[in-house]
Amino acid sequence: MERPVYSERSEPNATRMKEVIGRFEPNNKSLIIPILQALQETFGYVPPESLKLVSKHTNVSQNKIYGVLTFYAQFTTTPRGKYIVRPCRGTACHVRGANKVINHIKNFLNIEDGQTTSNYRFSLETVACLGTCFLAPAMMVNHDYYGNMDEKKTEEVLKSYD
Repeated sequence: MERPVYSERSEPNATRMKEVIGRFEPNNKSLIIPILQALQETFGYVPPESLKLVSKHTNVSQNKIYGVLTFYAQFTTTPRGKYIVRPCRGTACHVRGANKVINHIKNFLNIEDGQTTSNYRFSLETVACLGTCFLAPAMMVNHDYYGNMDEKKTEEVLKSYD
């Protein structure tokens, strides 16, 4: 699989991974999550080859670090799109038409839930709840919230990120 090229993100290599990890105090196991977050922010995902480096830096086994990495949904070990689209499928959103919004996103981006567009521009991750029921149906793109969504508004939002 060809790796994506992010305009704002670095390609993973040992030197760059060591730079990111080196910003954190060594031998401090409480920094595993912030280190993983920094790696993901830098590369768009946590490169699996970084686990050995994190292990060495924190003095925590690779197995334990892998356990943390796979426990939290915020982390991924595969490249994702520059923009993560998270439509809500919670009860309030469902009642107010989330399925139409989700289906429109799938059709517009030509991907299914959990997939990334071939140009690594968008990834789709439906979520159980965004905690914004008053905006139902709602979705997020990266850290931005959008509410009262319908097919037209959904398409306008996605086009604004293109």
